Amino acid sequence: MRLSRYFLPTLKEAPSDAQIVSHQLMLRAGLIKQEAAGIYAWLPLGLRVLNRIEQIVREEQERAGAVELLMPTLQLADLWRESGRYDAYGPEMLRITDRHERELLYGPTNEEMITDIFRSFVKSYKALPLNLFHIQWKFRDERRPRFGVMRGREFLMKDAYSFDIDEASARKAYNRMFVAYLNTFARMGLKAVPMRADTGPIGGDLSHEFIVLADTGESQVFCDRKLVEMPAPGAGVDWDELQAIVDERTSMYAATEEMHDAARFESETAEGDRLTARGIEVGHIFYFGTKYSAPMKAKVAGPDGKDTDVHMGSYGVGVSRLLGAI
Repeated sequence: MRLSRYFLPTLKEAPSDAQIVSHQLMLRAGLIKQEAAGIYAWLPLGLRVLNRIEQIVREEQERAGAVELLMPTLQLADLWRESGRYDAYGPEMLRITDRHERELLYGPTNEEMITDIFRSFVKSYKALPLNLFHIQWKFRDERRPRFGVMRGREFLMKDAYSFDIDEASARKAYNRMFVAYLNTFARMGLKAVPMRADTGPIGGDLSHEFIVLADTGESQVFCDRKLVEMPAPGAGVDWDELQAIVDERTSMYAATEEMHDAARFESETAEGDRLTARGIEVGHIFYFGTKYSAPMKAKVAGPDGKDTDVHMGSYGVGVSRLLGAI
């Protein structure tokens, strides 16, 4: 198409409420238009970039063995009551009642729905391991949406969910996604550092955020400088060597502000390698065992014929958020 026929509305000046450079440039270049606080229309050029980022994420998920599906944006409140999260999630959840007085919500994440899909069809350990992912719009009613698409209320997210027969197998799935994330961000020219992180409302006891260091980052992070200099494993990674790759990166100190231990940082990291910076979260992975499968009765028959709760993990990438970090 000729540029003269293309729809590319540019601005000479950035709006006064655009605080960071990425937000200013996206508005001025005609990639996005703000419709409400934290909610953006994706204009043609912005959509082309978003689609390209989405495709890179998809390719790396499929390379790691995940299978794509698509779940709806609206979810039944009763599913979340089964897991115990409906009342606990907090005001970020947008709750809706339809004309038949059914309680729904605009999904901020999909652990409950994917568990329901899994339990409806998978009955035997022979179908495991299984990892299902989709790329779908989410809504979280942020108290202070800011920094453009980096902290929006409506955003495009890749979320994947792994199902395994036991903890050992589930941790292998976790490692697989850990390495897939390193490669995903590297393909976009981003150096994302995995950092031990708080599990928040998702739950579990094992979690890493993938942080891109940037002056415009939302929070302070602390890490060994050598982590920033390490190359990504690459497309030819031997998937049987996942544990060694993960161990190498997690053996060095790296933590978000919420998980930071100053004494450990000083004792485990040489003075010249201690890096304190600001960072942008672009991905977050979790292992949470049977947190959802047990209350929602997502069981499979094991090798001994007995039913057992599957072990699960979840893995998110903020696809639209990545434009604020690139």
